[in-house]
Amino acid sequence: MNIDRVSPEFDAVLGDDSPSIDTIAHGLYFGEGPVWDKREGRFLWTEIIGDAIWEYRPGVGSRKLMAPSGHANGMTFDLEGRLLVAGWSSRSVWRMEHDGTTTVLASEYDGKPLNGPNDIVVRSDGTIYWTDPPGALSIPGMEGHDQQRYLDMQGVYCMTPDGEVHLAIADCTYPNGLAFSTDEKLLYVNDTQLGLIRAFDVNADGSVGPGRLFNKQTGSEEGVADGMKVDVNDNVYCTGPGGIHVTNSGGDLIGRLLIPGHCTNIAWGGDDWTSFYITTFHTVVRTRLGIPGVAVW
Repeated sequence: MNIDRVSPEFDAVLGDDSPSIDTIAHGLYFGEGPVWDKREGRFLWTEIIGDAIWEYRPGVGSRKLMAPSGHANGMTFDLEGRLLVAGWSSRSVWRMEHDGTTTVLASEYDGKPLNGPNDIVVRSDGTIYWTDPPGALSIPGMEGHDQQRYLDMQGVYCMTPDGEVHLAIADCTYPNGLAFSTDEKLLYVNDTQLGLIRAFDVNADGSVGPGRLFNKQTGSEEGVADGMKVDVNDNVYCTGPGGIHVTNSGGDLIGRLLIPGHCTNIAWGGDDWTSFYITTFHTVVRTRLGIPGVAVW
């Protein structure tokens, strides 16, 4: 794998060996939503235009776990190990129960349908946060049955453990990926159209304070601010021009992992959380890095 080393800090991210890339899947139609299922020892991802959720088990291979999926996008797990899905074209946040059935958790705000949940994270108290841009209303191949937009804002929402839905952040242009710092005192939200990441202070009750600029992406290569994750040293990894941009906790770019194709999202996995999975429009690839990622649930 080619790299763009900006700072010596990037050496710790790369580890002792030069990272190499393994291809997990190819021939996809808009790969997205990667997440590692530690309980089952499997890796999951979505295929948005392909309208499916996929499962990969090391040593076994890949299979479709669910199709159609309502053009599902981002995924994570709740505190009980149930799959949570940002249902982009279904305009809902839903959960896959342990028996395989599904439950819609949220589909509207203030009595109006959501735009299209894009990415999703869970706080350690069980509060669910998701971004809600309107991309699924207009991008060919993933339109739902209702393409009317009802909400003026493109926001970030949260749902408390008791099921209440709140607008956490209202002043976004096109919110996409989001991730917590390791201590959950910061919520990072990136903006695809503006090519930047903002940091928001998170209060003890889960509410979110004003945002500030954390990092502005640069580069003319293929790729935009989309999926985002954090490692245990509070480095922030975000898709962007050329591949994956890695910044330190101060928001300074320390290097890029240069990945072929248009990267869409990222996730850590494996027993030690150092396997690093990357989805692109047409492939899923895997490498290993020197710093573990923050474990999911």
